[in-house]
Amino acid sequence: MGSGHYFWAIFYFASLCSASLANNAKINFREKEKKVLDQILGAGKYDARIRPSGINGTDGPAVVRVNIFVRSISKIDDVTMEYSVQLTFREQWTDERLKFDDIQGRLKYLTLTEANRVWMPDLFFSNEKEGHFHNIIMPNVYIRIFPNGSVLYSIRISLTLACPMNLKLYPLDRQICSLRMASYGWTTNDLVFLWKEGDPVQVVKNLHLPRFTLEKFLTDYCNSKTNTGEYSCLKVDLLFKREFSYYLIQIYIPCCMLVIVSWVSFWLDQGAVPARVSLGVTTLLTMATQTSGINASLPPVSYTKAIDVWTGVCLTFVFGALLEFALVNYASRSDMHKENMKKKRRDLEQASLDAASDLLDTDSNATFAMASQFQRGGGQQKPLVRHPGDPLALEKRLQCEVHMQAPKRPNCCKTWLSKFPTRQCSRSKRIDVISRITFPLVFALFNLVYWSTYLFREEEDETF
Repeated sequence: MGSGHYFWAIFYFASLCSASLANNAKINFREKEKKVLDQILGAGKYDARIRPSGINGTDGPAVVRVNIFVRSISKIDDVTMEYSVQLTFREQWTDERLKFDDIQGRLKYLTLTEANRVWMPDLFFSNEKEGHFHNIIMPNVYIRIFPNGSVLYSIRISLTLACPMNLKLYPLDRQICSLRMASYGWTTNDLVFLWKEGDPVQVVKNLHLPRFTLEKFLTDYCNSKTNTGEYSCLKVDLLFKREFSYYLIQIYIPCCMLVIVSWVSFWLDQGAVPARVSLGVTTLLTMATQTSGINASLPPVSYTKAIDVWTGVCLTFVFGALLEFALVNYASRSDMHKENMKKKRRDLEQASLDAASDLLDTDSNATFAMASQFQRGGGQQKPLVRHPGDPLALEKRLQCEVHMQAPKRPNCCKTWLSKFPTRQCSRSKRIDVISRITFPLVFALFNLVYWSTYLFREEEDETF
């Protein structure tokens, strides 16, 4: 009898267990979610206009933790000083009014797509110029409500943000672009924003920018005080380094080539006027076009940029090469004029010497005849005396003065210039020879000073 009762008890317990399992298997948890949502968000049960209470149900400010995921950075515009970024923005806070029964852990969270059903922080991006949500195919937004009343809000947005830039070291510069988030209406007495602990900012691994590299980012707080109160603010600073290889290929190397091409005129003959003028004018116009193209892609700032120094000096060298030819041409014409004057002077001296020699021959013949007659008459011969204005006497005196002058001290510059092979000792040739050496040396010295100055200043700015 006892064994029979024991058997029926086991059978009854097994039947109850099987019935319970069958009932659980038939439970529709989506239906349970609806009932829970109606229970916590029903009419007259939840007011989205009232902010949540503080930590542990106190009357303190509601704490909202923020983290962002940077999906892409499409452009960084130097002219308008702005950058475009696409990110996933997340906020998390606790609202004890939204607590619910998780049915023994089977309801992990509830999902909403309508943000107006619950209270939302009034966060805005203070340095935003433009922005939009993504609605393809459905709005990229969700709200998750956890059993303990914790709320997670996530949305994908695209923003165009202002980024004030300092272009003094352009294109060897680094720029800091900020993303600022603040409360618009709730003061710190009611709402406080905090960065999520651990890893508040994530960046996609394969982030590629056309002319920049994202070196690092820093998170910080930027609370602002106004006459209406103090407002909570978060910011993240993105440090971008400009890629120099693009500017080296597109700007610096072409400018160097133009400057070197302008030096070719120093090796052309000074008589090749059309070739030297056309070369100088062509390089000058090309350099001016290059400079105007560079300035067109930059904002009109009041200070001098590093690229302005480079293009200005290169333009000066090209213009100097053109002026050098003008100086050579002037010196050549001056040398020709001096040669013509010397030739005329030699011709006059030769003519005067010929006339003097003819007169001397005539006087000598007459003197010889008079002397012969005097000797025949038995008289005494008188010595011949030259007058002070006699040309031969003047020539002899000048030769004596030249031989009696003290030797001049050697000039170092003239001695150095005399070593260069020139067909004639003309000033025009020596100007070309000096320019062949001076222009490259000065340009090399400028490069040394330029790169050492701006590269060292760039390293100092790395202490950000």
